[in-house]
Amino acid sequence: MDKPGLRERKKEATRRRISDVATGLFALRGFDNVTVAEVAEAAEVSKMTVFNYFPRKEDLFWDRQKDRLEMLEAAVRERAPGESVPAALRRRHHELLASGHPLSGVVENIYWFMKIVRASPALMTRALELDREIEETLARVLADEVADDVRARLIAGQLTAAMGSIYTIGIDRMLEVGDVEQVRREQVEVIDNAFDLLENGMGAYGA
Repeated sequence: MDKPGLRERKKEATRRRISDVATGLFALRGFDNVTVAEVAEAAEVSKMTVFNYFPRKEDLFWDRQKDRLEMLEAAVRERAPGESVPAALRRRHHELLASGHPLSGVVENIYWFMKIVRASPALMTRALELDREIEETLARVLADEVADDVRARLIAGQLTAAMGSIYTIGIDRMLEVGDVEQVRREQVEVIDNAFDLLENGMGAYGA
């Protein structure tokens, strides 16, 4: 009998294989021109297996959402004693950027990725829903600490908006200049500016 750890690794390998196959097909033909049945055939699994791992076709493309949610929850729950939530998330974003992680948005292949997204209304709509999932996850985690659902939702909303801005600014700069190292250097300041605003407030900005 397989150990639980081995079963989980096998499941993750299957999930990754399906996602990789789907990404290749989407890059070749466009998201809307590929069916789930075609992904299943190419990945040599059943259509039901695809849906077991990815409840919606859009999730085959936005396949890192699970990783993103787990990463954000861990950053908050596992932060050092006395470390604020913004400080923990600031540190995590710097780590993603420095390591060249895809979730930083500053990666070489971002052009074709965004080309596929912007050509598909379904993917654009799903992107908005993913932000909502991030906000709901953070609100749930924060509510466990502050015992105030309204305050938790307000903080989660501001954190989500700031992180979304960091991500899109990085992508936009990549599309503009195409130089990973240049944008990566610029993003250090973008991250700090975003979290400075969260920690210190906007004050009388624009008065």
